[in-house]
Amino acid sequence: MNITKILTEMRQERDRLDQAIAALKNIGPARRGRPPGRVRTKLPRKRTHRLTPEGRRRLSEMMKKRWAERRKKAKAA
Repeated sequence: MNITKILTEMRQERDRLDQAIAALKNIGPARRGRPPGRVRTKLPRKRTHRLTPEGRRRLSEMMKKRWAERRKKAKAA
């Protein structure tokens, strides 16, 4: 057994693995869709179009009428 030959082969294998790891590190963040180094911040969402109690009541009445009409049609059929 030639130890120097084995050591040379192992070093070559280590260099190939280091190159593969470096290549994977470079494409890692791009695959997730974000550029490297970009910090994700949470911005407060603007909430608009809230229902007022009056609007909620009107919507409830409209839906009750709608479902009552559907029940009538289902009984007639």
